[in-house]
Amino acid sequence: MKGTDAGIDAGIDAGIDAALDRASTVPLWLDTPDRPAPRPALDGDTDTDLVIVGGGFTGLWTALLAKERRPDRAVVLLEAGRLADHATGRNGGFCEASLTHGEGNGRERWPAEFATLERLGRENLELIAQTVERYGINCDFRRTGMLTVATRAHEVAGLDPERSGFLDAEQVRELVDSPTYLAGRWDRDDCAIVDPARLAWGLAAAAESLGVRIVEHTPAEAVRARGGRVTVRTPSGTLTAAQVVLATNAFRPLLARLRHYTVPVYDYVLATEPLTDDQLASIGWRGRQGVADSGNRFHYYRLTSDNRILWGGYDAVYHFGRRIDAGLDDRRPTHRVLAQHFAETFPQLAGVRFSHRWGGVVDTCTRFCAFFGSALRGRLVYAMGFTGLGVGASRFAAEVMLDQLEGRRTERTALEMVRRKPLPFPPEPFAWLGIQLTRWSLARADHAGRRNLWLRTLDRLGVGFDS
Repeated sequence: MKGTDAGIDAGIDAGIDAALDRASTVPLWLDTPDRPAPRPALDGDTDTDLVIVGGGFTGLWTALLAKERRPDRAVVLLEAGRLADHATGRNGGFCEASLTHGEGNGRERWPAEFATLERLGRENLELIAQTVERYGINCDFRRTGMLTVATRAHEVAGLDPERSGFLDAEQVRELVDSPTYLAGRWDRDDCAIVDPARLAWGLAAAAESLGVRIVEHTPAEAVRARGGRVTVRTPSGTLTAAQVVLATNAFRPLLARLRHYTVPVYDYVLATEPLTDDQLASIGWRGRQGVADSGNRFHYYRLTSDNRILWGGYDAVYHFGRRIDAGLDDRRPTHRVLAQHFAETFPQLAGVRFSHRWGGVVDTCTRFCAFFGSALRGRLVYAMGFTGLGVGASRFAAEVMLDQLEGRRTERTALEMVRRKPLPFPPEPFAWLGIQLTRWSLARADHAGRRNLWLRTLDRLGVGFDS
């Protein structure tokens, strides 16, 4: 995008502020009367077979698959707030096959097993589609694919013009019409779009239909081994179980050893009011593909079931000390930038209003995709660090963790990706300083078309920062 943060902040159009003032700060997906009522909190000590801590996609998939594998297993899922209230209900609704944050990252880190990871990712996406159909989950799940576009001249080469499927400016604008598009590539098979909150609510209902007990407003405070079992302490009772799954992702992990492996990064989103038929016709988009541009600081966007445009990404904001706070969900400087970039991308939609603005936390790690592990002599397992891929990769993570709990060596658990952890982030103030330098460098690279010494050093070390 041609706009810059500094230019927008210095000369912000008053009309953008007025439009943002009218927008609700409730995430679009959660702003519906169809949202299920909260389940009761835990009401005393409980003994069970499996406790799952976290009611996002990772926890919900684990609960459902645990009961599908062993219907006799007693499962309790704890959620500190409400189901889908955080990353699960605040993302863009892109359900991708990739388990590795894209082909380039996967091939560079795991060249020997990338073909296997690619196949497993596609199988995982197909199994998600089958689950949606089997349980009748009404979540607007559509296999539309992903359209990646270049909006700067130096990005065109990254789309590999010599390979089949490359789209020049005219061809890509026949799919979605923006004057900013210089080239594109449409991957038709490896991405679906979905209403993520409805998917989560549907998974919860399916899990409960199999006997899973879900409790909300029940934060886990501590976990420890005791006499061959594991206890999870909460304010309203203690759960004792044979096994525990930690699925808290961006939030402070219960195991101290994990606290430097991820950082919480804030991602921000806008949604327009529903487009009229004429407005939609002015941009085409008949295939309803998900779209992302090719920048390091990239935008992602898609149509919703009622023809709003959801527009997010670009700014990945880290707060000193790994701070997470509800007050950080609304950030006017970032929403201004997003609104300006939206106007540049679709000038034919001038006057379209924004109905929603929000933000949420992404758990990012230095290798940009989930990592796994166990503790308490194998009675506790975890997955975290999804870095924006959790809508799809969370199901794969659930399979890995259940394999681990069962002590099974499978194709999944044998993967180097599963067996090895990423490098941790440094403690403060070095984490904050390094992330700010990386963000500045990525912005420079987007405009200059080349990576500076800092980014090249991170590349050689195999570490990075992303959302």
